[in-house]
Amino acid sequence: MPSKTVAVGSAVGLHARPAAIIADAVTTSGAEVTVSCAGGAPVDAGSALMLMTLGAAKGTEVTVCCQDPALLERIAGLIAGDLDAG
Repeated sequence: MPSKTVAVGSAVGLHARPAAIIADAVTTSGAEVTVSCAGGAPVDAGSALMLMTLGAAKGTEVTVCCQDPALLERIAGLIAGDLDAG
């Protein structure tokens, strides 16, 4: 499955707000997307709770996997962005 590694951009990591934004984008797409930290098991990016279980702080590198290249770039961009900025 195609993948892309990015650093978490939100100031306090993948906590509730960024995780919810990412999960909503994945759920709306209807595609399967997973996210994992180095050495960790992939989690369903359509679940905010599962994203939060990664414990990914700002700057943590995570790998996004998705069959759809455009969606892969979109989700990777969301993770890399500062979703806490209004």
